[in-house]
This record gives sequence, C-alpha cells and structure tokens, in this order.
Amino acid sequence: MAPRPPAALRAGLFLWVPVCLSAGIGLWFLRPSLFSPVEWAALACLLVCAGTVARLAPHWAERGRLTWPQADALHLGAMALCFVALGTGLVAFRAAHVAAPVLEWRYYGPVEGRVIQIDRSGRDRMRLTLDQVVLHDLSPERTPAKVRVSLVDDHALPPLGQRVMLTGHLGPPSAPSSPGSFDFRMFAWFDSLGAVGYTRTPILAVTQPEGGLWWAHRARMAISAAIQDRIGGQAGAVAAALMTGDRSGIAEETNEVMRASNLYHIISISGLHMGMLAAFVYGAARLVLVGVQAAGIGLARPMHKWAAGIALAAAAAYLWLSGGGVATERSFIMVAVMLGAIIADRRAISLRTVALAATIVLIYSPEALVSAGFQMSFAATIALILVYGPWARIAPRVPWWLRPVAMLVVSSMVAALATSPIAAAHFNRMAQYGLLANLLAVPVMGTLVMPAGVIGAVLALVGLEAPALWVMGIGTEWMLWVARFVSSLGGAVTGVAKPPAPVVPLMGFGAVLCILCWRPPSRRGWLTRAGVGLGALLLAASAVLWMTARRPLLLIAPEGEAAGLMTPAGRAISKPSGGAFVVSTWLQEDGDMGDQEQAAARPAWTGDARDRQAPLPHGWQVWHLTGKGSGARAATACRPDRIVVASEPVDIDGAPPCLLLDPKRLRRSGAVAIHMTADGPRITPGATMRLSR
Repeated sequence: MAPRPPAALRAGLFLWVPVCLSAGIGLWFLRPSLFSPVEWAALACLLVCAGTVARLAPHWAERGRLTWPQADALHLGAMALCFVALGTGLVAFRAAHVAAPVLEWRYYGPVEGRVIQIDRSGRDRMRLTLDQVVLHDLSPERTPAKVRVSLVDDHALPPLGQRVMLTGHLGPPSAPSSPGSFDFRMFAWFDSLGAVGYTRTPILAVTQPEGGLWWAHRARMAISAAIQDRIGGQAGAVAAALMTGDRSGIAEETNEVMRASNLYHIISISGLHMGMLAAFVYGAARLVLVGVQAAGIGLARPMHKWAAGIALAAAAAYLWLSGGGVATERSFIMVAVMLGAIIADRRAISLRTVALAATIVLIYSPEALVSAGFQMSFAATIALILVYGPWARIAPRVPWWLRPVAMLVVSSMVAALATSPIAAAHFNRMAQYGLLANLLAVPVMGTLVMPAGVIGAVLALVGLEAPALWVMGIGTEWMLWVARFVSSLGGAVTGVAKPPAPVVPLMGFGAVLCILCWRPPSRRGWLTRAGVGLGALLLAASAVLWMTARRPLLLIAPEGEAAGLMTPAGRAISKPSGGAFVVSTWLQEDGDMGDQEQAAARPAWTGDARDRQAPLPHGWQVWHLTGKGSGARAATACRPDRIVVASEPVDIDGAPPCLLLDPKRLRRSGAVAIHMTADGPRITPGATMRLSR
C-alpha cells in the first residue's frame, strides 16, 4: 500500500468552502427559480453521489485501486462538487422559504398594516414598511406579506409596532430599467416585499402600539431622536445613524455629498463601525483588567480572553441598538468570529477567520453574495489581512510618531484599491478624491466619534451623556465638512460605464484563485501554478470585457414612457420629462454625469413633444409616441424599417409591419435594449421574473 502524502499538502482547504458555496449560489442566480420536486430530487442525488465518492476515495487508495494522489484529487473534487451543490440548495431553499404573494396589478384603496420600519427614500420622502397587510377585496392568500409606502406629504410618523390605516397607490416591485440593470424585484422577493407605492392621506392609528419586542425597537428610535435633538442638524442625524442605524433623519443632499466624497460607507453601519467599536471596547477592557491584575487580583486569569468576551457582548449590544440590518448582521458575524478566535487561542486576523465568517453569512443569507456590501466588505478585509504581514515587518523601521499615520494611509489605499473596481461596477461612479476624504474623516471617526458613542451609551444610564454627545457631534460635523469640501472639488466624481454581467464574477473568482493558490517559490507545484495562471486569465478576461463593452444603441423603458438613443455626445433622451428614475439609471449606467433635461437637449430627436422621431443606422427610424391617442397614432406610424414605441396599447390586425413596442408587448418583455445590424434590429429583452408563489 502506497503511503499517503503528508497532511500539510492538504492543509488550508477550508478556505475553499465559501468559494465553492459562492459558485453554487451564483449558478442559481444565472436562472433563478423555485425548484420543483424533480429538481430537488436531482440535487439530492448529486449531493449523495458526490458525498459517497468523497467518502470512498480514501478506501480505494488503501486497497490499492487508486494511488493516494489520485484518491486525494477525487476526494477533493467530489467535496468541491458537494459544496457547490449545497450552495445552490441553500439559495433555492431560502428563495422558497421567503416566498410571499406579489401584487400583480396597480391598486388604489385602503391599506392597513403594522409598521415595522421607518426610513427615507432616495427622493427624500419618509417611508413606512408594513406587515400583516390587509387590502380591500383581496383575499389573504393573494395579499402581500409586506408593503412599502412613501409619504408624499409631511405627516406625523406612527411608532414602530402600531397598526395603521391609510389610502394608498400600490403596484408590484419595479422591473429593471434596462436588460442587466439592478432587479429590484429580486431584492424585494428575498425581503418578502410584495408591493410598493405612495400615499397623500394622513395616517390613522388602528390600535395602540404593540409591546414586547416592539417596545425595544421603539426605545431604539427614541434613542435616535434624543441623539438628533441633543446634537442637532445633520451632524445629529449622522450620529444617530452611526449609533442606532436610523438614517431617516439624513437628508438626500447629505447622502449625495457623502457618496461624491466616498464617505457614504461611514453612515451605513458596516464592518468598519463594528470593528472600531469592538477594538475600542477590547482595548479599554484589557487596560482596565490589566490594572486589576496590577492590584494583585486575578493574576492567573487570561485577561485578554475576558476582554474579548466583553467586546463581543458590546458588539452584540451594538447589533441590537443599530436595528440588526443585513449589513450589520454580516459585520457582527465577522467581528464575532475574530473575537471568538481570541477566546479560543487562535489567530484573530487570518484568511481562515474570514472564510469562516463568509461561510456563516452564506449559509444564513445566501442572497448576500450578489450584493455590493458583501463583496466590498470581504474584499477590503481580505486585502487588509494580506497586507498585514508585510506591514508587520516594515512597521518597526518606521518612526513611532509616524507609524499611525503610515498605517492609516496604507490601510486606506489597500482598502480603496480592493473595493474601487467593485464599487465602480455596481454604482457606475468613482470618487476621485475618496482617499483624501477617508484620510481626513476615518481617523476622527475612530478616535472621537465611536469612542464617544460608546462612552455616551454607558453614561446615559446615569443621565451624564451630554459631554460625550458633544464630542461625538464635533466629530460628525467634521466628517460632514470633509464630505462637502471634497465633493466640491473639480472632477470629484467620474462616471464609469456599467460592465457586462460576467465581469464581476470573473473578477471575484480570478482574485480568489490568485490569492489561495499563491505559494512561495519553494512550495510551488504545477497545480498551484495552474491556479494562479487561471486566476490571472480570469482577471484579464474581466478587464478586456469591461474595456471593450459597448452600451446599447437604443433603450426602451419598461412601460414605453421613455426612449434613449446613444449618440457621439452621449445618450439622447426622447423627452425632457417622464420616466425620471428609468432615465437616470440609463445615464448612470452609461457613465454619463448629465441629467434627463441635458440628455433630451442633445441632437438626435425631432418632432413635437408627443411624437418624437430619430434616425437609426441602415435606414431605420425610431418613433416614440406618448400622450392621449398615442396608440392610434402609433398604428398609423407603423411601417417597415421603423421601431415604433407607444405609451398606449396599439391595435393592429395581423402582424405589424414595424417593430412595435407598446405597453402590452413590453409587459411580456420588460425593458428592451436594441443594437442595429445589417439584418435589422437585434433585441435584448429585460429578464422576466421567474420567481412566483
């Protein structure tokens, strides 16, 4: 019997678990659907077969049927297939578990439900999210589990946990603005959000607010209100967001300057906040406990473990205080794993720790994989861990007084380099002076804002929080000043065209392969060399795809309310108003910094305000007809070599001679992207929603 290779050759394999889970989750998102019993049975068979092969491979080697290298390769390949299938099963189960009715038409009438969330929309309107919904003449089986309603007028906000009634306009979650755009329907599905809309009427209380857990949520909102009142202005709103996760007080203007300066991550509780808070509590607790030991008490106790336990409890309290959003829960898991490593006498800062945190997140919330927050937070964490070793060797040579500044510069640069491509791919914007803004703001947040928040929370128990909140207000005011200053600099924000869909997965898996397969020259084998080579090839492919991608020549909105034609001057919009959100999304994904009015002024379209025409390559034309009677006018305009878009249904006997896109046809296709070829238009429809209850 041939000897088995040393275990060291198989070490570090746990790092691949979240990678394989991610591959399986990603496969499901290629064609998301609720699995049928046959598909579940096929997935179970695949898991059983792969698990059986993984278990039997070592026995085959012991009996001489396989060499140990062959058995190990078979075992690892089967285990990888198991985790890929498990990832697919996790996200499919999650999609089925959260399945809830989705409103399929526009509704106007009474809406009753319990208030479970209050926030502010991108249009600077307050929003209520309701559950236990009741809609007029709609059976419970067809009623959405949750609805979200924007308040057009300023009304008194109800407390969380109170049952309310209002008259509202509701509709299904919106489809993508163009093929490949962000699909809000998918986000809404995993949040069990079945309808969105608005109301202009006052909000009526139906019952008294519920007690129990809702009392705790109302206490959190009361803390937020107290912080805002004590500090005042947008500085108080930002401070409240940092401590309680309540961003309802932050104006959209503040959000804009924070985005333009690349400081928006500061007001969204993430690993940075959780890490700063845990690090401050851990350091402070350890100092106190060391002082206790100096007094001769508990000399034999592992005080660093006690300090880690106290920091873990503080992080859990912060998780509750911040409202426990998805991003906050993910951050808590990462911090809890690191503090747990300290308690278990393991390395707190290692790729294995990050792999464990990522595995827990993917099991708990597999849909997080496709979110920008998940990708950016883990990219930044991994990059900082990779640079930790070289920095530890260089740091002793740096003067002690310069060391904190140098560490801040290095960590900010590394995190920015790791996250910038992901941010550009998701948000189509790059903040040119983001590094400057972070260098000016993050130290203040770590040394003033978060410590003052922790101290204020403790002192609030005895009513002495005022000095700490004053210090916290100074810090948040400074951060806002930095955001306004940086965003006002010329060229602060640059537009970036949206990459094709494969770019981010190629970029992610390529980087992971390069990192996990990298070995020192003395330990490089053909397999690790092949892994690094494949990773580099994937990274190069993502870069080439992104740089050579062409935006669609013509875009049609999901309901025919707007059309956009790409020209040398940028995308020209058919109308200066109408379909504002859809048009802003198009321009953003083009990397265009203009607005709809500017885009409509670009030369391309002619005709009156209701009937717009523009020439296309190869002798074609596009007509966009809107307003009352547009359906009848579109029937007349429908001729060969024309693309006719109408905002009303069009009745034509037989097959239309033109390419006709009216609300009835767009309802089936969604938003449409069109490229012109010598053979005519090449149409890419928006993805249809395959998930349904």
